[in-house]
Amino acid sequence: MAISKQKKGEIVEELGKALKDAKSLVFVNFHGLKVSDTTNLRRALKSEGVSYQVSKKTLTKRVLDAEKFEGAQPELSGELAMAWGEDEVAPARGIYNFAKKFPEALKILGGVFGGKYMNAAEMTEIAAIPSMDVLRGKFVNIINSPIQRFAIALNEVAKKTN
Repeated sequence: MAISKQKKGEIVEELGKALKDAKSLVFVNFHGLKVSDTTNLRRALKSEGVSYQVSKKTLTKRVLDAEKFEGAQPELSGELAMAWGEDEVAPARGIYNFAKKFPEALKILGGVFGGKYMNAAEMTEIAAIPSMDVLRGKFVNIINSPIQRFAIALNEVAKKTN
């Protein structure tokens, strides 16, 4: 079904506003993903504060050209959707985690991170970065480890002296 010029203009304007506020953007090919799975994906992303929208490639390219991101734009093949959000890693992580369940139907095509275009491999690496809570836990564990080992050593010395 054809979209009127006025509607296309509204879509381009809406996408442009969304991308200006977004810290990162992921391009997704969702060919073969069932509607129920797409609904579950949208719910999961929304709970993480990530927006997900299907859009026409021509309108998306128009918006991306206006934004002037650095680097080469990745090839946007197949059905195109975009995920973006305030958190820099959450959109990529959300799509990546859901793509593990449906590897044949959901693929990361690339994205924008830090004002630069990234290819699919780079966005997958970004998606593998653990959440802040996990990183904080690892940091506390690293700090606690020497103290814990010292306490164990003191305990062993105390046992030998008794």
